[in-house]
Amino acid sequence: MKSNYERVKNAMLAVQRYPWEQGVCAQAMFESGEQDVYIAMAHDAVLRRASDGRLAVTGENIAVTDPAANGEAVWRAYEHTNDDFYKKAAFELLDYYKNKAPRTTSGLICHNDRTFTEGFSAMQIWADSCYMLPPFFAVMGEFDDAQRQLDGYLDRLTDQSTGLLFHIYDEGTKRFLRKKLWATGNGWALLAIARLITLSNNANLEAVRQKYIKKGTTLLDSMLRMQCDSGMFRDILDDGDAFEDGTAAMMTATFIYRGGVENWLDINGGYMENADKVYEHMSEKIDKYGIIRGVCGCPHFNSPGTSAEAQASYIMMHAWRERAAKLSKISANR
Repeated sequence: MKSNYERVKNAMLAVQRYPWEQGVCAQAMFESGEQDVYIAMAHDAVLRRASDGRLAVTGENIAVTDPAANGEAVWRAYEHTNDDFYKKAAFELLDYYKNKAPRTTSGLICHNDRTFTEGFSAMQIWADSCYMLPPFFAVMGEFDDAQRQLDGYLDRLTDQSTGLLFHIYDEGTKRFLRKKLWATGNGWALLAIARLITLSNNANLEAVRQKYIKKGTTLLDSMLRMQCDSGMFRDILDDGDAFEDGTAAMMTATFIYRGGVENWLDINGGYMENADKVYEHMSEKIDKYGIIRGVCGCPHFNSPGTSAEAQASYIMMHAWRERAAKLSKISANR
């Protein structure tokens, strides 16, 4: 009988994907140590890239930051294979973001190259972009750009009264397009911060590492104050009538497990127990095909359903939980 991990992975790899979905699924495979799989996914992301360098783009696509979610998998594929096919694609993507991508008047890279909504400009900042772009800059050694973008996104989107992120701000009109505390958007930001912590540590940038440990822990605690008894979150965190979403919960659990493994999150005070509760609850949401139910659903992400990022979030949560369990056993044996 296949394990939950294998069933979820198989279902994830079968999902039709947009650029961000290809990226987060490839990243999940990288974080799980599934080298053959993430390299294969990176290969297709390079093949299906736009002429301007954006990865995993098929047909006309307005996404600006989403394609960067593929960046780390492509760069790691180059590091493993030493094949210039991947190196060239990674640097073309980097050139796009440094020199070509549309920006707001303050220099923040826009989420899309146009607006979906009449009366708003294309200079929009989405919480999703926290995950898509800044970690790629950091992977490529561009930590100033990584910090400038992530800090800018967080600054524009943070609700000072709750410490949580609103979803979409239009810098062109100086208005929020979606002034809602979307749970998955906050989850994307948590996962981004965790990656910046790891990457800054690898680059011996201790001040950067400490800054994001503080930001990440603050956001985590703000989210946990909104948690449902089940361990899930309301899709809109402060809306008691919104449906419960498991994707944000799995993203939060991933942050906790990773922080425990990498020793930058104080796992005392119930964090690990919280993550375990999420893991157990979401394991029961896997159907016989490996598809995870009880999450914010694609393609519109405003109702319950299924999604590629839910599948990927489970994979990442499982991978970091397995590492945490091994470290616990090691510690117990000393």
